[in-house]
Amino acid sequence: MPDPAASRSTALQGLLSRHSVGPRWLTEPAPSTGQLEQAVACALRAPDHGLLVPWRAVLVPSEQRDALGERFAVFAAAVGKSADDIQRERERAAKGPMLVAWVAHIIPDIAEVPEHEQWMTVGGALTNFLNAMHLMGFGAKTLSGRKCQHPAVTEAFCAADEQLVAFICVGTPSQVGKPRCADNVAAAWSQWHGNAPA
Repeated sequence: MPDPAASRSTALQGLLSRHSVGPRWLTEPAPSTGQLEQAVACALRAPDHGLLVPWRAVLVPSEQRDALGERFAVFAAAVGKSADDIQRERERAAKGPMLVAWVAHIIPDIAEVPEHEQWMTVGGALTNFLNAMHLMGFGAKTLSGRKCQHPAVTEAFCAADEQLVAFICVGTPSQVGKPRCADNVAAAWSQWHGNAPA
């Protein structure tokens, strides 16, 4: 029988080895439909007060990359980029074997589940998705920026009450992801000392 403790240790080591892998280092094969669905199932395990599921994932099929590229080009022209930069922006839509848009639906005025809690769920779900892809052997990177707020792009994915959070590029890594800097675990946590209210 499998050793549960060993399995947990392996999973933890897997999480500790996850780093973003840029699109230039992502090659075929892309995740299968079943693997994509499994990653989405993992995303659904994120904490979700009220079970609102304030997010959804949208796969951009390969045959629609050119259409998305034209939307990227419209954005680039609208913000005053040069002709060369507009072309580069157009080409970005074709990079990476799989492209997934992450869309948020934040509901205002819910006293028990304020907006910041819903955003925590959106981020937690995205993190679970990335971790799941990594543990299946894929690399991924979250790509956002100004174009995720431009109408030429957002109207392709979002209803009026939704926001485009980011695109996620996924594929088989051609090199191991590396951290941008060493983790500082000690700086990321502290102990509460029970201060009484004033």
